[in-house]
Formats: sequence, C-alpha cells, structure tokens
Amino acid sequence: MVEGHVHPLAALENVDVFYGPVQALFDVSITVMPGETVVVLGGNASGKSTTLKSVMGLVKVAKGKVCFDGDEVNGTPAHKMVERGIGSIPEGRRMFSEMTVLENLRLGAFVHRKKPRAEIDAMLEQAMEMFPRLAERRSQVSGTLSGGEQQMLAMARAWMRQPRLYCIDEPSMGLSPKFVDQVYDVLMGWKKMGLTILMVEQNANMALTIADRAYVLKSGQVSVSGAAAELLSNDDVKRAYLGG
Repeated sequence: MVEGHVHPLAALENVDVFYGPVQALFDVSITVMPGETVVVLGGNASGKSTTLKSVMGLVKVAKGKVCFDGDEVNGTPAHKMVERGIGSIPEGRRMFSEMTVLENLRLGAFVHRKKPRAEIDAMLEQAMEMFPRLAERRSQVSGTLSGGEQQMLAMARAWMRQPRLYCIDEPSMGLSPKFVDQVYDVLMGWKKMGLTILMVEQNANMALTIADRAYVLKSGQVSVSGAAAELLSNDDVKRAYLGG
C-alpha cells in the first residue's frame, strides 16, 4: 500500500444495483487502496461480477456512490473510466479473435496512441518478456490460442494500457492447473510491482494466498470482510469456499 495516500483509489459506498426488477447488490461497500490486491469472493449469483462492473461503470448504480481516486464517478461510462485509468481483464477473455496476438496487444495500447512509437514498442517487448508464450505466438491469430494462452493475452492486453487499477473477473475459470499456476505467478509478480488489483474469483484458496484483503458476498450483500490471511483461517469461509 502506498504511504500517505489518504483516500482509496476505488470505492463503492452503500451501493444498490438492479437488473430490471431484480436487485443484485444490497448496500455494498468496498475499498481498494493504491498498491493493494483486493479479492471479492462468493458463490454463483452472489453479486461478485456486478460489484466489479459497478466500479468499472458497466452497470447503473441505483443508490450509493462509486468513487475513483477521490472523485464521485456515478454514471461515468465505461470508456471514460478506462481513460481515468481502469484496465479490464474480463471473464471469457474477449479477444479480437480474427486478429493476431500482436494486433490485440497494440489495441491494448490505444490509450497511449499519442506516445512515440518507440515507447509502444518497448512496452510490447516488456509484455512479451512477462508472457513468453505470447512472444512465441505473436503472429498467431488469437482465436486459435488455447484458453490459457487467451487468458495470458487478456492480461497482457490490459497491462499494455498501464492502468492504475486492474479489474480482473475470474482469471482461473476454465483453465488447466498448469495455466492457473502461471496466471497466479503473473498476478503475484504484479503485486510485488505495487500494481493495484481488484479481482473477482471463485478459486478462493489461490486468491486469498496473494490478496491483501477480501470481501465475501452472499446474495448480493457483504457477509464477511477482512485481511486475506484472516479469511483463510475463518471457519465459516473455509466451510463455504475452501473445502474445509
């Protein structure tokens, strides 16, 4: 966490969200301080992804406040939140499947289009070093990559934006154990670099191992929150999410 920073980088304050007549979030409050890794846990339909979408401006908040870097940003559209510094790694990867790995990565750097080409090329090489599998496949059409490779591409594409906050939705979903380990190795590296991460994840054991703090949602409400190490030893959390 960054010393001397008096307000969260991102926060939800007493937020309600509806999908038509169905309420998805009830009075949800979360905070993410600069340099923190925060994970949101919960079962299916618990409101995890809606919480992430609320931060990103992808859903309308019916009550409460969404704040980014101290500013209230209720109603700010998602593309403006990207300009403010949010990078998305969505569930399902969402590649431009007919474009190559390299073309996808260059699109990730679109927000830096006014920078000199040499700077963008340097960022690309850093991404390739971080994800050597992508370096081997830089000219390959992304739709032909494996699920694990596509997840790496989604992460590298977000990294090319150099965002202030990484919003990550279910990074381990559908991946083999080998690729899950590789994804979490990168996330641990990002944490050590001091990057700020807000992550939704069903793999609670892995997520709590790298997180600083965690929130557990149940039926659209925060049921438990605290330091990740404390939640790892919480009997209720272990029974519900950790197989304990």
